[in-house]
Amino acid sequence: MARVGLILTPGFADWEYAFIAGTASPFYGIDVRFFAPATGEFRSQGGLVVTVDSSLQECLNWKPDVVVVIGGVIWESAEAPDIRDFLHTSHSSGATIAGICGGTLALARTGLLDTVPHTSNSAEFLKQNAVGYEGGTLYRNSPVAVVADRIITAPGPAPVSLTCAVFKCVGLSTEVISQFRSMLAAEHR
Repeated sequence: MARVGLILTPGFADWEYAFIAGTASPFYGIDVRFFAPATGEFRSQGGLVVTVDSSLQECLNWKPDVVVVIGGVIWESAEAPDIRDFLHTSHSSGATIAGICGGTLALARTGLLDTVPHTSNSAEFLKQNAVGYEGGTLYRNSPVAVVADRIITAPGPAPVSLTCAVFKCVGLSTEVISQFRSMLAAEHR
């Protein structure tokens, strides 16, 4: 069974993980679990109170196929957790690393975006909020997720394309992913 680890922090963005968490396990048989740099109880941006009791070390021990860093305003602040070692170890162990919205800042600070095409909320967002980021020439101004060399990045308003990219990385068929995307886009026809 494919494994996806979702990394949450205080103030995480409710909409950015919802399609993965809500559909992967019940509809596609993907094992999805939640992890946090600092375990315990905290609130989402929308006020949902959650308890995450699994640490980043537990995530490493679990060996997920994909690690997704969910965005939130903490990533733009001095309180942003330093998860560089965790991300490097996960990637070196074969996991695909994904970040959406503020979560892309964690990837940028780690250097994972310095050598691959990527996106985020904007090029300036990365430059202003990710000390050490040197991937500016590879930035793609894209409204949808960008995938390159086991790295997935997406702007905040792109949870559907992020989910589709994660699903592709864990081996769901093109047909299943296309059906998923079409179902979520149906209301916009």
